[in-house]
Amino acid sequence: MAGPSAAVHMDQMYRRQRLIYDATRAYYLLGRNQLIRELNAGPGTTVLEIACGTARNLLLAADSYPGAKLYGVDISSEMLTTARASVAKSRHSERIKLDLADATSFDSKALFGFETADRVFISYALSMIPPWEAALDEALRHVGPGGSLHIVDFGCMDRMPPPARKFMVAWLAKFDVTPRRDLEEVCKAAAVRHGVSCTFRQSARGYWSSVVMKRA
Repeated sequence: MAGPSAAVHMDQMYRRQRLIYDATRAYYLLGRNQLIRELNAGPGTTVLEIACGTARNLLLAADSYPGAKLYGVDISSEMLTTARASVAKSRHSERIKLDLADATSFDSKALFGFETADRVFISYALSMIPPWEAALDEALRHVGPGGSLHIVDFGCMDRMPPPARKFMVAWLAKFDVTPRRDLEEVCKAAAVRHGVSCTFRQSARGYWSSVVMKRA
């Protein structure tokens, strides 16, 4: 699913969920803070989040990197309503720019005035995007020279107790979330296509995975 139908679906899903999204997701969207710490976005660094949701991550990145320039896109206008309200009432309202866009195909030059960013990141979104490999390729196209793409998402969970893993997979499916079991393989293949390096890690029990892809 991509394009207008995906936007409609996401808006339907998040029309009410967006109001409690950050309060509920804090307990199981693990690894997001570590991803932000690893951005190492110095002064003047351009940071782009794809599928930025409520802007929770961008606001944390703004706190962590005072000199960085921050941008976010999301396909859901409902989520962007919450994101824009959160940014507007923060002390970072002049530093964070948001716009509506499909993760699988968007023009950052038209939206924000730049073709590539120094840091691009995707947090718990690839597991919700059916054409997620297309979203990965699009993200890599937006990584500039010397830049990097950072990803965190659900892992295979293979080292979790079987009942816990079965429960989590079934529960996530209710929210159209599908852990990408082949995330490592797909990322490494994409790294070869795009001429970047790729580092893949998993948490202790495989609950979440992280990927860092760097362009020379």
